[in-house]
Amino acid sequence: MDMSVDFAGVRFRNPVVAASGTFGFGREYSDFYDLSRLGGICAKGLTANPRAGNEPPRIAETPMGILNSVGLQNPGVDAFIAEELPFLLSLGTVVIANISAESAAEYADMAEKLSGSGVGIIEVNVSCPNVKAGGMQFGTSADSVREVTQAVKEKSDVPVMVKLSPNVTDISAIALAAQAGGADAISLINTITAMRIDTATGRPVLGNNTGGLSGPAVLPVAIRMVWQAASAVSIPVLGMGGVSTGDNAIEMLLAGASLVGVGTASFNDPYAPLKIIDGIAKYMERRGISRISDITGKVVLN
Repeated sequence: MDMSVDFAGVRFRNPVVAASGTFGFGREYSDFYDLSRLGGICAKGLTANPRAGNEPPRIAETPMGILNSVGLQNPGVDAFIAEELPFLLSLGTVVIANISAESAAEYADMAEKLSGSGVGIIEVNVSCPNVKAGGMQFGTSADSVREVTQAVKEKSDVPVMVKLSPNVTDISAIALAAQAGGADAISLINTITAMRIDTATGRPVLGNNTGGLSGPAVLPVAIRMVWQAASAVSIPVLGMGGVSTGDNAIEMLLAGASLVGVGTASFNDPYAPLKIIDGIAKYMERRGISRISDITGKVVLN
């Protein structure tokens, strides 16, 4: 069976990628297993300068998922390239760098620094506040998504993947805007804005009041949005959001994804990505599928 995937010109040995924000820079998980077994690793989100993140509490459990408001805590792009990237590049799998910024120019500057660093793909997180637009997320405006994508493409020598926010009315329009800006691929979904309140205190459970919902609870939303986005664009899609089993991953592939991101599941079980890879292989064996890429977008609609 051939589990390899050609994604935006980059070869992945299998379709399972550790999602950004849930895998750190790989060091902790490397104590559990050989990370070269993964199709790829998307590193923790980076900003131009180091960030301490939001005030705690930053994580809260909720039925079938978690809320997080970490606030992009990271050492900054320069420290990542100097201190973390050499380890990631030594693992023998595709490394994806995830970037966040406050302006199109800042995104572009970060992309330029990362282009010659050895990363395989740059993932542009547009679920960030545009300070020049009064704090509105880049990802909620088609014009902003196109502008950021164009700015990054001008400075990047590696494929550019835009990570879309689910907190929009029409995901297809945003996906098309990324494609129009020159994106080589898109990834979705990012977390869904959500909130819990402690009834004993009357206060939100997160220090930042709201956070991002992830985990099994968001899987049906993610599959729907991946299907809509993949149906609208001609560039490849990395699907994520609530994937915790091999069957979940197959659903994503059938919906139109070429790669599948695994995030919150790794918090519950560090071996989740490997179990998902095995689950995909067993599905292929049962169905007599020789190439995993053959099932991308093959959902049979009613």
